[in-house]
Amino acid sequence: MRILLSTYGSRGDVEPLVGLAVALQSLGAGAVVSAPPEPEFEELLARAGVESAPAFMSVRQWIDEARRDPKPIPALAARMVPAQYDSLYAASEGCDAIVATGLFPSAAAARNVADKRGLRYEQAVFCPISLPSHHHKPFPRPGRPLPPEVTDTRALWDLNLEVMNDLFGEATNAARAAVGLPVLDNVRDHVFTDRPLLAVDPVLWPWEPTDLSETIQTGAWILPDTRPLPADLEAFLEAGPAPVYVGFGSIALPSTREAARIAIEAARADSRRVVLAQGWVEAEPLDDGDDVFLTGDVNQQSLFPRMAAVVHHGGAGTTTTAARAGAPQVIVPQIVDQPFWAARVAGLGVGVAHDGATPTLESLSAALATALSPEVGARAAAIAPTIRADGAMIAARMLLDEL
Repeated sequence: MRILLSTYGSRGDVEPLVGLAVALQSLGAGAVVSAPPEPEFEELLARAGVESAPAFMSVRQWIDEARRDPKPIPALAARMVPAQYDSLYAASEGCDAIVATGLFPSAAAARNVADKRGLRYEQAVFCPISLPSHHHKPFPRPGRPLPPEVTDTRALWDLNLEVMNDLFGEATNAARAAVGLPVLDNVRDHVFTDRPLLAVDPVLWPWEPTDLSETIQTGAWILPDTRPLPADLEAFLEAGPAPVYVGFGSIALPSTREAARIAIEAARADSRRVVLAQGWVEAEPLDDGDDVFLTGDVNQQSLFPRMAAVVHHGGAGTTTTAARAGAPQVIVPQIVDQPFWAARVAGLGVGVAHDGATPTLESLSAALATALSPEVGARAAAIAPTIRADGAMIAARMLLDEL
């Protein structure tokens, strides 16, 4: 049995698939992960002992080109779908199934490959708001805000179907026609399927049953990390009280760079040291004080339990890791699902949702003070043991049983 796991996106899209691949391999199945050819992703796959099959191009290169030469989403999709199809068609040789996630055009390409080869196809998502439900609204696509006069969630999901077809239907169907597949009237539901996998912890965000989607919630797909922390980081941690972690992962925006700078100031104002994650925001020139330790990719599963608080962007992976560690969180959300994760963390009482992507020293200091309060710390510590770590194994067993 061999399964292709496909994504196109950031570290938060790639690492869960690697976790699923490791679980599949432990059960005797073969697994290959197709991800953007970034050095850090290749290193991650090699460290986990998982075979890789690079996606059609680097995601950083894709972002850079899109910034230099902006194009509407349908035009970008028209480029991505056929290019990713070619990469995935080659990678799927000898596979029995495809599991896809990441950007919709990449998942559409994976579905096209599965249809062409006659393989089983599964769609996975790492945030519930991507999936139709009468319990929540769809998140608005760029340039397509939700009409304020429409309040019925079912009507909004009907509009979402039209938006997804407008944005991605032409590209998906052109690629299908080019390889002899029938065109689709409904690309969203064909790609998402009527029974998608929701790789989200049920404590952090429980899925409520709905007749709009037969979603299966497996729990978060967590890749175990046993790496020791670097010696110089260990020395920094041992040299004083618990620091505040500041990091914005793969979100490389001017707003995240400024938020990181302000977070350092807010921590200092409270006499806190800082562990600053470099990430994609290129944090190195931000601060050279001896109360700030700049780190690259480290074991967050070991680091976060030793933090006084974790200030981050609100990606699903970082949110889950911090929650498992029992670390109070301050989320400064930037894009897509991050405001929703911020709201979940605040609603659970394990952290604070900053209002907006561009904090001031005053606003972030207030958020950090709340996160560092005894009440939030106690709640975070109480929630931590309830966060499951076996979601990848649950999904792996389910996939293999069905195949």
